[in-house]
Amino acid sequence: MNTPAIEVDGLVRTFGDVRAVDGISFSAHRGQVLGLLGPNGSGKTTTVRVLATLLPPSGGRAAVLGHDVVADAAAVRSRIGLTGQYAAVDEALTGRDNLYLIGRLLDLPRAAARARATELIDRFGLTEAAGRRAGTYSGGMRRRLDLAASLVGRPEVLFLDEPTTGLDPLHRNEVWDSVRRLAEDGVAVLLTTQYLEEADQLAHDLVVLDRGRVIASGTAAQLKSRTGGRRLHVRPELPREAALVAAVVAQETGADPVVEPSGEVTAPAHDHGALRRTEDRLVAEGVAVAEIGLRLPSLDDVFLSLTGHAAATPSGGPR
Repeated sequence: MNTPAIEVDGLVRTFGDVRAVDGISFSAHRGQVLGLLGPNGSGKTTTVRVLATLLPPSGGRAAVLGHDVVADAAAVRSRIGLTGQYAAVDEALTGRDNLYLIGRLLDLPRAAARARATELIDRFGLTEAAGRRAGTYSGGMRRRLDLAASLVGRPEVLFLDEPTTGLDPLHRNEVWDSVRRLAEDGVAVLLTTQYLEEADQLAHDLVVLDRGRVIASGTAAQLKSRTGGRRLHVRPELPREAALVAAVVAQETGADPVVEPSGEVTAPAHDHGALRRTEDRLVAEGVAVAEIGLRLPSLDDVFLSLTGHAAATPSGGPR
């Protein structure tokens, strides 16, 4: 079997008496986006800093492409890229000059640095803005430039630490498209996020952290299935008919439904027949339905069921 691009085994990192990372283990392979999901204070950023050789581990082991992050730190640094939570570009330089400068710092010859800068500018859709100062860029453009900067050295492993923090949905989608293309090109991507939608959209596999420990792992679908399977949801055209809908749903699912303030009614549904029976009963009762169907739990539901609190719970501790 191929050596994992990222391998973490019993990793521990302490800050005084605080165990920010408490014995976690996981692995990721080339061409894979691994989502490290958890709220602030769960240990995501600390884990990335250890993997990027910016912090030494207090215990356990971490390796990148088979190279130990402590014993072979130089080899790790030569193979990785890192994009932090906030764009680290030089606002006084143009987009193209930012990338050229990084190329030169990586010892690329002048011609090669210019060619690489042009290639990445084109790849990230920044051609028209390449000659403008980065300080004039929108938030989404800065994040794309930041991603491009992390790729100048052609890393085989890329660490993205909450790369869409503070971006609006349009610019967030731009970054997501860039991340997908990187994985398609064979780069191993470790993505930390507290945005559940982001993890659902991008990650092939997820590792859920809470208070420095792994509390669950698997694909998004596997994690969703752990919260109790599908739920039937019905939204009547007239919210005042929610009570009648709830009575029908209770009879056909054998479960106690939840009635939302909007009038939507939901309940666990352990078989597909519940959907058809409920629909037929509502037609017979003369209830006009705006929406009806079966859906898997969301990642928000998963995180809440695993931890007892929401994923965006703030914390003053290490991240």
